Amino acid sequence: MTEPLVISATDANGIVRLTMNRPDVRNAFNPDLVHELAAALDRAAELPGTRAVVLAGAGKVFSAGADLENMRRAGTLSEDANTADAMNVSRLLDRLDSMPVPAIALVQGAAIAGGLGLVAACDVVIAAADAVFAISEVRLGLIPAMISPYVIGAIGARQARRYMLTGERFDAARAMRMGLVHQVAASADDLDATLRPLIDAILLAAPGAVADTKSLLRESGRTSPGPEGQARLARALARRRASPEAREGVDAFLEKRPPDWQKPS
Repeated sequence: MTEPLVISATDANGIVRLTMNRPDVRNAFNPDLVHELAAALDRAAELPGTRAVVLAGAGKVFSAGADLENMRRAGTLSEDANTADAMNVSRLLDRLDSMPVPAIALVQGAAIAGGLGLVAACDVVIAAADAVFAISEVRLGLIPAMISPYVIGAIGARQARRYMLTGERFDAARAMRMGLVHQVAASADDLDATLRPLIDAILLAAPGAVADTKSLLRESGRTSPGPEGQARLARALARRRASPEAREGVDAFLEKRPPDWQKPS
C-alpha cells in the first residue's frame, strides 16, 4: 500500500520536506493522511536542528482538500463522529500554524478548500504561475469551518467574504495580490529553484529568535481559534456535513452532475 505521506530525511541544513502522496485523488486528505501529517509535524517540531518544514504535494496538484468519498461516508455518521473528524483537521492546521520553525508551502496545480487551508496555515507560500485556488465548500453544500481562521488571517475578512461565499477560483497572481501567496514561480518545475533563496534567508536567522517570533506572531495575530473555538467550528461543520444539502452537494460532485440547487440558466 502506498504511504499517504512521504517524509524526506532532514538534510544537513535541517530542512524537513513533507510530501502528500495521494496523487491519484489529487492529494485529497483522508483520516490517514491527516494523522500522518500531524504526527510528522510533531516529530519535526521536536527534532533538534530542524530549521524549516516544506509542505508539498506529489503529482500535478498540491491538494484538492478533503477526500469527498470519505466526506460522502461522513454524511451518514453521527454528529459526534463528524465532530471528532473535524477536530483532527483543526488540530493539524493548528500544528502547522504553531510550528516553531517556518512552514513553507510549494503549490502546483491547485489548492482547493481544505488544501487552501493548509496553504493559509503556512508561514510562506510559493506557487506556480498556473496554480489555481478556491474556497469551494459552499458549492458542495458545506462550509469552510476549520480553515476559516487561517484563511481570514491570510487574505483578510473582506476578500474572504467574496471567495468563501462564491467559491470562485482565482489564479496565483490574484492570490499574491491578496496576500495568500508570497512568491510566484514561472512553473511547477521552478518551485524548488525559487525555494532555495528563501531557505538561504531562513538559515541566516537565529533559530531561537525565529521560534520566539513565531510565538509573537501567533499571539499578536490570534490566528488559532483556540480549543473552545475549534470545538465550536467542528460542531458547526459536523452539523453541516450531515445536512441534506451537503449530502446532495457531495453526491452531485462525485456523480458529475449539477446539485439540485443549481437551476439551468
